[in-house]
Amino acid sequence: MSVVIREDDVITSVADALQFISYYHPIDFVDAVYQAYLKEESKAAKDAMAQILVNSRMCALGKRPICQDTGIVTVFVRVGMNVRFDSNRSLESMINEGVSRAYTHPDNVLRASVLADPAGARKNTGDNTPAVIHMTLVPGDTVEIALAAKGGGSENKSKMAMLNPSDNIVEWVKKTVPTMGAGWCPPGMLGIGIGGTAEKAMLMAKEALMDPIDIHELRERGAQNRVEELRLEIFDEVNRLGIGAQGLGGLTTVLDVKIIDYPTHAASLPVAIIPNCAATRHAHFTLDGSGPVLQQAPDIDAYPQVSLDMGEGVRKVNMDSLSHDEIKSWQPGDTLLLSGKILTGRDAAHKRMVDMLARGEQLPVDLKGRFIYYVGPVDPVRDEAVGPAGPTTATRMDKFTRTLLESTGLAGMIGKGERGGSAIEAIKDNESVYLIAVGGAAYLVSQAVKKAEVLAFADLGMEAIYEFEVVDMPVTVAVDSRGESVHLSGPQIWKKKIEAQVLELK
Repeated sequence: MSVVIREDDVITSVADALQFISYYHPIDFVDAVYQAYLKEESKAAKDAMAQILVNSRMCALGKRPICQDTGIVTVFVRVGMNVRFDSNRSLESMINEGVSRAYTHPDNVLRASVLADPAGARKNTGDNTPAVIHMTLVPGDTVEIALAAKGGGSENKSKMAMLNPSDNIVEWVKKTVPTMGAGWCPPGMLGIGIGGTAEKAMLMAKEALMDPIDIHELRERGAQNRVEELRLEIFDEVNRLGIGAQGLGGLTTVLDVKIIDYPTHAASLPVAIIPNCAATRHAHFTLDGSGPVLQQAPDIDAYPQVSLDMGEGVRKVNMDSLSHDEIKSWQPGDTLLLSGKILTGRDAAHKRMVDMLARGEQLPVDLKGRFIYYVGPVDPVRDEAVGPAGPTTATRMDKFTRTLLESTGLAGMIGKGERGGSAIEAIKDNESVYLIAVGGAAYLVSQAVKKAEVLAFADLGMEAIYEFEVVDMPVTVAVDSRGESVHLSGPQIWKKKIEAQVLELK
């Protein structure tokens, strides 16, 4: 006898899960970040993790998104072969209806980031549909669903290689992770797929990220197979790189390494890496015909109480009276609290401005002496000036940097992650500066925004140019006016420190 699962049970369960993971971190992730925070010796990395933890608790209390990038939805579905659906719609359609309802929920609007016609018009679908859905038929009379909301900053750092069978997987991962930069917002997890074919390896890497963090439990009981040995080896080797939280240099780069493997061709060794960022978001539920499944809120007392260190050495900066000499006095790694007016703009706005300059047209906003914050905020609800408004990956703006600095008099930029060589040279040549806000602390950052107004390109939605009025917005100097980058110096310093500690232990 088949089990009947109603259409609305699927839709309601998916919508509830996606709302839930927008503001609740998995508690295993919170615990792992907190343990890393307690042992961290790098002040910059420790401060970054403190912001992630404070943001996580604030989101749980305020029920607002952990990150402004509320992700593209990935769903793994295991459909029991004894199941029958009470619906005229496809299962994909039911899941996508759940996604749509979650992302347009009036009490907690989630940012729609999915664009149709990706190689053409790139038009926003408006409700973050369609999801990326993977389905498997299995014996049984239930439907198991695991879903995640995956941000673009970490997804864009995915790597895949067809290694030779004799190649060393650990060495490849160790060589590859530094090429991912800091735009994936470490500390996070690495999902690794080994074997199968190229597309199977990528799929396994993504699915591996659905598992809970348990690397320390694994170390305590000991590895029981080669995959578990690899997990421990890769975990240690990646953390020895010294990349640290937000790429600032430190002891913890990854919180766990997850691996799924599959038989492969004798001539092949496919290996894929997909990182999960500091906005790790996933949920799991099983439909058995008894009704929808609603997620259970964690105990708020399970969240650690962490305070931000905004005392000695932190500079307060008035953005409305900022001088060039003051900018030149900033050093890599300095912590600043920004107050005053800043502009926003990211990929689409930058391209439009550069195209206008190439045509000799006047820009709708005067950038001279101003700072641009690379952000696409979530829409506000209730009395918010703006919804969660964390930084986006800065390297995507590198190709526009020199033009804007030299043609407009732009004073500086705020984003997340490292800058490439061309952008650093442009910053140095123009005695500009690049600051970073913490990726994965979007709600915390948004609390500093007291007023937000669209100034230009309103048709771009979240990619429009806003003017934010901020009070004590926390940032770190990443590239100073001399072109010195903390994302280069920080990891180098901490890699040497970690190597020295390892040698001492031996």
